[in-house]
Amino acid sequence: MKLKYILITVCCFFTSAGQADEGMWMLGNLNKQTRKTMKELGLQMSADKLYSPKRPSLKDAVVSFGGFCSGVVVSEDGLVFTNHHCGFSSVQQHSSVEHDYLKDGFVARSREEELPNPELYVRFLLRTEDVTKRVLGAVKPSMNEMERSSAVDSMMLVIGGEVSHKDSTLVGIVDAYYGGNEFWLSVYRDFNDVRLVFAPPSSIGKFGWDTDNWVWPRHTGDFCVFRIYADRNNRPAEYSPGNVPYHPEYVAPISLDGYREGSFCMTLGYPGSTERYLSSFGIEEMMNNSNQAQIDVRGVKQAIWKREMDRNDSVRIKYASKYDESSNYWKNSIGMNRAIRKLGILEKKREMEQELRRWIQQNPEEREKLLQMFTDLELSYKNRREVNRAQAYFIESFLYAPELVQLALKILNFDFEGEEKTVVAGLKDIVEQYSNLDLEIDKEVFVAALKEYRSKVDTTFLPAIYHTIAQEYNGDEKAYVDSLYAHSELTTPRGLKRFLERDTTYHIFDDPAISLGIDMLTMLFDMNMQMQAPTSEIVRGERLLNGAVRRMYASRNFYPDANSTMRLSFGTVAGYTPFDGAEYDYYTTSKGVLEKVKANVGDVDFEVQPEILSLLSSGDFGRYADEKGEMKVCFISNNDITGGNSGSAMFNAKGELLGLAFDGNWEAMSSDILYEPKMQRCIGVDVRYILFIIEKYGKAGHLVQELKIAPKK
Repeated sequence: MKLKYILITVCCFFTSAGQADEGMWMLGNLNKQTRKTMKELGLQMSADKLYSPKRPSLKDAVVSFGGFCSGVVVSEDGLVFTNHHCGFSSVQQHSSVEHDYLKDGFVARSREEELPNPELYVRFLLRTEDVTKRVLGAVKPSMNEMERSSAVDSMMLVIGGEVSHKDSTLVGIVDAYYGGNEFWLSVYRDFNDVRLVFAPPSSIGKFGWDTDNWVWPRHTGDFCVFRIYADRNNRPAEYSPGNVPYHPEYVAPISLDGYREGSFCMTLGYPGSTERYLSSFGIEEMMNNSNQAQIDVRGVKQAIWKREMDRNDSVRIKYASKYDESSNYWKNSIGMNRAIRKLGILEKKREMEQELRRWIQQNPEEREKLLQMFTDLELSYKNRREVNRAQAYFIESFLYAPELVQLALKILNFDFEGEEKTVVAGLKDIVEQYSNLDLEIDKEVFVAALKEYRSKVDTTFLPAIYHTIAQEYNGDEKAYVDSLYAHSELTTPRGLKRFLERDTTYHIFDDPAISLGIDMLTMLFDMNMQMQAPTSEIVRGERLLNGAVRRMYASRNFYPDANSTMRLSFGTVAGYTPFDGAEYDYYTTSKGVLEKVKANVGDVDFEVQPEILSLLSSGDFGRYADEKGEMKVCFISNNDITGGNSGSAMFNAKGELLGLAFDGNWEAMSSDILYEPKMQRCIGVDVRYILFIIEKYGKAGHLVQELKIAPKK
């Protein structure tokens, strides 16, 4: 009975293709078993229609959006659907109190009104190639872990560089898979002229805000529309008024037929990172250090930001994007730690590791190589535990909390001698950070961060500023911060101007904010040096563990952890039971929007403009209504996703667009380290709701006319 339980536990971590709803699969490496399972679930496309390096296929409609989200091309003139929260920063940058696109939304009535976003790009995958033998050919048996890492990194850069050397419009990137046991080259083409076309009001795109974030049932119209531009030869080009809409290799058709429970559904996008193969020691470190530091420090910082955002529209616009990004990871960390404890994930991992220990003992070849693997791994994590915890709080408190320090570090690292494009982008970034900074708010955040850090770490990890505060300011953090901001020229337009214009009379290293930045970098470097030896051993141990598990279950079909490369996940549209006595349906409708507004009067997270409420109350949804005449807003499937999948296309069995993935669910927030089939759900916004808002609220029927809409059944 015990062995049976352990094998079931192992299956939860390392899937076979028979468990169709788990796994983020590489399109260029789909084996027969995986393809067969997809067909059995209902897929009506052949593998070469999903991915082909030689002819147009579905993967050519999917993009990496800005390197942090995903998107899908939906028109012959380069329209891209992605999430509202993915386009949030761009919408914020174009907003002002006079033109509050965050609050009111944005519609370009003509191509000339579409707004450029120099910081954005979209990336198309052209092909992938297994280069494991070539990369590992640079590794010699005599190398230690640091030498191995250096050799591997160098070869990865060489292989990637060969791609752009042959064709300057291409980007080659080699990524590690399976803990560094395999390496694949991805060849991409980037387009840097991406313009904002349509954004719904935040009352639609962010409906529910922090309250509903990561929570089902959901009623958020999380979408945004951009357009890709190219030169007149349809090739990548920097922004220019003379550029024309890009004509893609493949356009995703759109389905108005919707879905039923049990319908086949696949998600295609660029998931960021997962740690499904991480040891129990690594999970425990993640919980107690990086996750807890985010929970504690960001909670303090965000409370200050939110208070001031609610008081002042100008502050709300300045801080909206950075608050959104910060709070998303903050709530994710809360949910992840909660789920790890509730689902007993550490215990399950330890059971699996105990079984692996027995297998190693029973196999002479494995025993000779791996006898000390777990002992060494546990000791290495223990040896860096306290420094790692201090560093996690240090980064959150001093590198991510006070923006003056962030500004100082950007200036410190700035290279005026770099490529012109990089210099221009860097200068723009510095100016934007300064323009979106409220000094009084930032000072309060800095004081709060100083207190939070001191309360959470051992005194041996306090930076020198605490001594300065004690000796020169009688222990008064506020007095220290007030003095710092008063004496730094980086807090003034004049000081920033002197830096930007390279004023030779401005001695940048004499500025107290720059000096503080140097001190912070020095301490961060010292922490890294203290952890260097155990970290090197941890990298080695986790790689060996990953390889051992795959050998132990050699007959199983292993998918690699997500690493920001294109992945396919598949399964079915499905509801779930979050706890005893409750059952969640697989979709929500516009009725839920109206109910939440009514139940949360006075709560800014659920405020919606009267004209939107009137539109949803009318019941006149036209061709976007379902078979019952209702307006579906969101739906869920058991597709396996993580951060970076935001904006990913959700397709039906024919490869027609059903919606956009935008979130996971609260009960399965530990999904980055364990897929829980009964609980984990991918939340998507229904494409019919997207089109309804564009056409009926935005009165932008011209955009809908561009789309390739499949005939309704």
